[in-house]
This record gives sequence, C-alpha cells and structure tokens, in this order.
Amino acid sequence: MEGSIMADLRASGLGGVPKGATADRPSSPSIGDVFYNGTLGYQEVYSPFGWFPLNPIVSAAPTSVVGTNVGTSRAYNNGAVSVAFTPNTAGGVPTSFNVTASTGQTGSGTTSPIVLTGIASAATPTFTVTATNNYGTSSASSASSAVTATTVPQAPSISATGGNAQATITITPGATGGSSITGYTIVSNPTTTTQTTSNTTYTFTGLTNGTAYTFTATATNANGTSAASSASSSVTPDLPVTADYLVVAGGGGAGGRNNDNNGSGGGGAGGLRSTVTATGGGGSLESNLTLTPGTSYTITVGGGGAAGTAFNVNGSDGNNSVFSTITSTGGGGGGAANNNSGRTGGSGGGGCEGGSGGAKTASPVQGNNGGNGGGGYAGAGGGGAGAAGGNQSGTDPNSTAGNGGNGVAVSITGSSVTYAGGGGGGTYRTIAGTGGSGGGGAGSSSGNGTAGTANTGGGGGGGGSTGAGAGAAGGSGVVIIRATQAAASTTGSPTYTNPSTGVHIYKFNNSGSITV
Repeated sequence: MEGSIMADLRASGLGGVPKGATADRPSSPSIGDVFYNGTLGYQEVYSPFGWFPLNPIVSAAPTSVVGTNVGTSRAYNNGAVSVAFTPNTAGGVPTSFNVTASTGQTGSGTTSPIVLTGIASAATPTFTVTATNNYGTSSASSASSAVTATTVPQAPSISATGGNAQATITITPGATGGSSITGYTIVSNPTTTTQTTSNTTYTFTGLTNGTAYTFTATATNANGTSAASSASSSVTPDLPVTADYLVVAGGGGAGGRNNDNNGSGGGGAGGLRSTVTATGGGGSLESNLTLTPGTSYTITVGGGGAAGTAFNVNGSDGNNSVFSTITSTGGGGGGAANNNSGRTGGSGGGGCEGGSGGAKTASPVQGNNGGNGGGGYAGAGGGGAGAAGGNQSGTDPNSTAGNGGNGVAVSITGSSVTYAGGGGGGTYRTIAGTGGSGGGGAGSSSGNGTAGTANTGGGGGGGGSTGAGAGAAGGSGVVIIRATQAAASTTGSPTYTNPSTGVHIYKFNNSGSITV
C-alpha cells in the first residue's frame, strides 16, 4: 500500500516541487528550497537550521542547551554567559530565539549562541531557550547545567599610616568576583611609583618626608583588574621620632592589722623604668624608643593598690603602668599583722612580725625588696625604687617599725623629681616607719597609715596602735614622655611643656594615648 502511495506522489506534478522520501531530499540544498516529504506527509523548506515543515506550524523547543562563562574583562557584578543550543527541526522554521537565566536575565537573537549579561559575580544560573516564528513561541527547552559567572574583583578598600619616607598600606579585599584574587596594585597621589603586592599589608617606599599622600588600590584576578578603591586618608611620611620615658607603676597598699592592734607592713613602691638619670633598683638606664609618625601609642597609668583594712588581710598590689612596649610592675602589697610576708612587686611590700619582705621584680629590675618583720608588734617598710625597705626592730611591745625605702630622682622634665618611695611600717604604740622619699606614705602608731602620694607610685603606710588603725592605699603611677617632635594628638589630657627647642614633654597622670 505504502509503495503505491509513493509512486503516486512521484507521478504528481505539485507545481514542479521535488518530492520523495526523506532520503530523497536534495543532497546540496540552498536556503529556500522546497521539498515534498512523502515519508512525513508535508512540504518542507530548507533553512539555515536544516529542513523544517513549510506548513503554518509553531517552532519546537530547542535542544542541547549549554552555557559557557565569559569572564575576561567583565566588570564586577556584570557577569556574562554565552548560551549555545541546537534548533529543533521537528517544528516550524524559527525566526528568533529567547534565552532566560534562572537569575532573571534574558536575551534574544537569531542564531546560536546568545550572550546574556548583567549576571551577579559568582552567581550560578541555569538557562532555558525558546524558539519563535510567525505562528508563536515554543515551550522552553530543558535547563542547562549551572554555570558560575565570574568577573573582575570588587574594588577593595585601603588605609595608610606614615613612616620614614614610606607608608604602611592595609588593603581590605572586596568580593573576588568568583575567581581568586592574585594581587593588588597601589598608586600614590602625588605619584612616585606604582607598586604591586600579593599581600594585604604592604610597605610603600620611595616617598618624600613632609609631603602629604593619599593612596588607591586595585585588585586583580584571572579576569582582569577591579575598579580603584576610594582614596585613603592623607598621611605625611616623616623621620622617626626619638622618645625618652619615665614609666612608674602604682604603689602597693599597706597590710591590715590584727585583732591585737599590731602594726602592719608598708606597701612597696611601683616599679620605675626610665631612660633618663636613674632606673629603679640600680638597673641600667634603658634605651629610648623610636616612634613611628602617625601611629597611636597607648598610655596606661596604673592605680595604687588598695590597703588591707580588715584583720590579717595583706595590702593589694599596685597596677602596672605601660607605654608602648615598656611595662612597669605595680608595687607589692604590705604584709598584714600576725606574721604575714610582704608581696612581690616592682618593689616588694614590707613584712609584718615574723613575715619576710616581699621580693622585687627580677627582670627587668625596677625597684628593691621590702623590709623583714622581726617578731615584734610592728611592720617593716616597703621597698622603694632607690633603696630596700627598713626592717622592723626591737621586741614586744616596744618594737620599732621599718621605714619605707627611698625613691630615685629623675630629671626627665628638666628638673630633678623623686618618685617611687616605699610606704613606712605601722606599729603598736612606739615609733612608726617614715615614708620613703618620692611619695611613700608614713606608717602610724595611733591610727590609719598615710596613703602614697598620687602620681608618684609611692607605697601606702601601715596602720596600727590601740585603735582601729588600718593600712593605707598606694599612690597611682605616672608616665612622662620626652620627644624630639611635638605630638600630632593625645588623649588623656597630659600636661605639656616645651623647655627648649626640639624638646616636647608630656606628663600623663591618667591613661590615654599619644600620636607623633
């Protein structure tokens, strides 16, 4: 039967249109050639995409959809993907194609592939394609596999601090654009050189001291280079600043008495470290510091230690004082009555009755040991920066308390000032210890001891006698800086003096900071 139909078709004229089975199509057709396909039962026309039905029919959905990332030189968050596909010859001849990304972007064209743009960096969309002709639009194709859209990186951010003919640059990377960042380029304004690095911290060299600079940075990955960062704040490179210092910690508090009204040990002085005139405990003068212009250095002024006001409670240690890398140790608390030893500190606290004196800080040495108790009803003196605390002497009830060790005189301000005296010991009813020179508080034989002087690092004086006498607190410390250049800014409200050309003195009675 089928052979009879095909014979009839070949015999018919069809206006000169070639005819036959699918296998009989012309071997080298031209676009626009028409053929009556007896196998399929309709006329076909040859198009750039192959043989399609000539009858009015909607195109079929394309097949074989594949997306390929187009990353090179794409701006951040403007990724592009090239979407290739195969037109489906089962429907009408398509006149155009539409591509849709799962992330919402669309594009159209008349041939494969079609490039979609505006895709977010590192997004992973899939893609579908439809075909359109004069009779309508096909259904969507099957989705492609996901494709990662990559671009150049996001612009980084940048900060800078000045140094000697250089600046330290800190780069905060933005998003990678979907491809790892391989390096950064830094440009100065005014321009000296363009410098590159693979690190996020970089020293930009070759700058002129005294000139203000700003900097911008770009990031690079396999796709190209990002937009430039916003400019950094202005920095001015300068010569390093040399700074001498005096760093005195808070003095220790004196110990408490016992219920027999015995006296207590005096507090040890705060540790004293200096580059000028003297250092606590007879140590060598320390080396001055080199400060980087534009860098903020923290100042911590240690508070004095609390006294042991209750029966048999030792005094508390003073708090450390700090300037940059220099730390002075708080004075040791004094021993409480009833055979308690003094505590270790920058200078040691005084012992009481049979208690030994507290030890000085061993490294670096910045003070002296506290005095020893001797078995009587009195306390020993706290150590000072210049001398050990005095020992308790005598026997009950007429024992004599030890004096606080003297401090040391330092001339960092241009005048000699004594700091870090130890607190004197308290006694039952005879002779109380005197406070060491440099702010040490005196002990008492008739009540409370005397507190160490504020901002000297003096130790607190011991209390005692027949009343409810208590030990006293240590004095707070101090930090003094003598620099070759005036500070750009400070916090903590230091006092400032300028006694001669090239000398700038800042005295910190409270914690703060300094930026040169």
